[in-house]
Amino acid sequence: MVEAHPAHEQGLAWLKRVVSGTDKGLIAAHSLAELYAILTTLPVYPRISPSEVHQLIKHNIAGKLEIVSLAGQDYIRLIEHLATLGIVGGATYDGLILHTAANAQVDLVVTLNEKDFRRVYPDLADKIIAP
Repeated sequence: MVEAHPAHEQGLAWLKRVVSGTDKGLIAAHSLAELYAILTTLPVYPRISPSEVHQLIKHNIAGKLEIVSLAGQDYIRLIEHLATLGIVGGATYDGLILHTAANAQVDLVVTLNEKDFRRVYPDLADKIIAP
């Protein structure tokens, strides 16, 4: 959604695969809030306004990707998983995405954060790829 991003073309290629029907795309519900937070604070000029971010998400994500969420007990299982691995801090939010992916039994997790994702959820390591 941000052409200035160094990985824009690679990420866009994956979104195009979903839009064309080649692949089915899912997004963790948590990722929608993260995306909003990131886009509204991205250090670009001019800044992307909250209403513009809303429109970007609505146009590029809603209706194109299936939004998948966790149930209450999933959070308890995720925290147990993270505690067992000794995962702390912000990587917890990577865990939310990956636990959602595991529940949805995805074929691939596409991320720019391969190293941390594999560390946080080793059971999915073989499914985690960069765009």
